Amino acid sequence: MLTRKQHELIRFIQTRLEETGVSPSFEEMKEALDLKSKSGVHRLISALEERGFIRRLPNRARALEVLRQPDDVAGAIAAKAPAAAPSNVVELRPAPKPAAPAPANDVIEIPLHGRIAAGVPIEALESDRSLPVPAALLGPGEHYALEVSGDSMIEAGILDGDYALIRRTDVARDGEIVVALVRDEEATLKYLRRENGMVRLDPANSAYEPQIYRPGEVQVQGKLAGLLRRYH
Repeated sequence: MLTRKQHELIRFIQTRLEETGVSPSFEEMKEALDLKSKSGVHRLISALEERGFIRRLPNRARALEVLRQPDDVAGAIAAKAPAAAPSNVVELRPAPKPAAPAPANDVIEIPLHGRIAAGVPIEALESDRSLPVPAALLGPGEHYALEVSGDSMIEAGILDGDYALIRRTDVARDGEIVVALVRDEEATLKYLRRENGMVRLDPANSAYEPQIYRPGEVQVQGKLAGLLRRYH
């Protein structure tokens, strides 16, 4: 079963595809669903994509495809008589295949949560800001961006002022670069390693020492999926 907002979004996307052959923009989806920010649209799209209802088409701007209908909707449509459907049934028709436009760079917008700073958990950095990102830099799942502060990861090629593209997750393997929340107080970007029953957060700068904590003191809030850099 989908949430009401997920139903509304998949209906809106399909209607727009039928009318114009082009997916709606994030701004259009935000206004149609009466959401406060584009980050809410991104979360809905990621949830529908993970569950196999829609997919992003590669190498095409603003390209979404409806893959299937929710089971409750599909069953109601298949069983209904020619008479009008009950008012509580959401009716979705298969989207026509739009004509393929010229290849373009597919760009999506993800939430930008500010700089990684001591004493500020990621949840406290929520904002209405967003960052346009080439879809090729992101895989499946929900993502957000953080502006890197400091030089603790320079030997991994991550510099002060870079934008770290983070896939939201609470699990990670040894050796992966993660956003870790330490003691519910400090968010930091480091290599994650487990050693002798402890958690070690390793910087990528020989001038800094590893940080070692008990497992209960560290919470993974995402892992690095990509990096954006501005050149001035």
